[in-house]
Amino acid sequence: MTKPELKIQQIHDEICLEVKNVVKEYPDVTAVDHVSLKIKKGEIFSFLGPSGCGKSTLLRLIAGLESMNQGDIYIDGKCVNDLPPYARDCSTVFQTHALFPHMSVADNIAFGLVERRMPKSEIKQKVAEKVALVNLTGMETRFPEQLSGGQRQRVALARSLVLEPMILLLDEPLAALDRKLRKEMQLELKRIQREVGTTFLNVTHDQKEALSVSDRIGVMNSGKFLQIGPPAEIYESPRSVFVASFMGASNIFSGKLISEQEGIIKIKTKEGFYVSAVLPETIASHEVAGFSIHPELIRLEPDNGGTPSVDPELCTQFHGKIAEVFYQGDFSEYAIALKETNKTLIVNKNRGEMGRDNKFPEGADVIVNWECRNNNILAA
Repeated sequence: MTKPELKIQQIHDEICLEVKNVVKEYPDVTAVDHVSLKIKKGEIFSFLGPSGCGKSTLLRLIAGLESMNQGDIYIDGKCVNDLPPYARDCSTVFQTHALFPHMSVADNIAFGLVERRMPKSEIKQKVAEKVALVNLTGMETRFPEQLSGGQRQRVALARSLVLEPMILLLDEPLAALDRKLRKEMQLELKRIQREVGTTFLNVTHDQKEALSVSDRIGVMNSGKFLQIGPPAEIYESPRSVFVASFMGASNIFSGKLISEQEGIIKIKTKEGFYVSAVLPETIASHEVAGFSIHPELIRLEPDNGGTPSVDPELCTQFHGKIAEVFYQGDFSEYAIALKETNKTLIVNKNRGEMGRDNKFPEGADVIVNWECRNNNILAA
């Protein structure tokens, strides 16, 4: 059986899933708190957040594995509130894979089709197509115990996709894999989704996984979506302190707005220094709670005793001392104790920027500066 040709799937404007004002309460906690969401056909959408934020509960509500206290769920325009899981045109891949140990790869993939009493010839054809899709050709007769973790994950994907659901629900599917396998499967997930065109809803607590595989990401906490947007927006322009912190922003400064003129604001931080920034349209003046600056956007220079002049309206600058250096292979992370304040700043520099000579050892005096337009404004 030849491998099916790659078909680049475009995301359609049609909505395949709509969640309206959904609430799920347990005796001691509201796990999903009045959530509304629209997912387009052919989209990879990731629910991202810490443990206990409600992301898996929301996925189970969509799958029909949990009952709601309030709200409506529509799949392809039809309300599915009262439909059992098997009638919802969606299929779930769990972290544990849940393969049948006594069945071969082919039989595991075929299980759902056999239950639907599909003709054997059609089952054989569909199974062969999905085996090729997940790159397991030649392994059809193996049993789960004879497979690696990544191969078992591929079988679980094929078993769900062979049913041709409108929506594939992925509940932490890569969490049990080691780092190398997880990265490989991230690439495979995106490739497979682009080939079949099925809408993927992916639950994860791994920021890098969400950034690498998703068309859009919804960051959750305490049962609510705090921000929804494309990966670049979520990483580069987090709108709240929580989202910035969860997405790995190392340099978060609390502060308050003291002036605004033609979209340019001035913030006084709790450490007592002032910075300028552009106020984004998504945040009102009274919501400003501080700003963040990504480590890779900060310039690092040796402090030779001079005082380079910078325009404070255009650039923020500090003197500091390198407290620690963390070698990361392709880049180095510098923890810099600022002299003008008690704040520690994190600066990342890749090997190409730094060259072979280490000009910035621990204890070195340095100047750090960055353009004010790179300050990302945060709401509370």
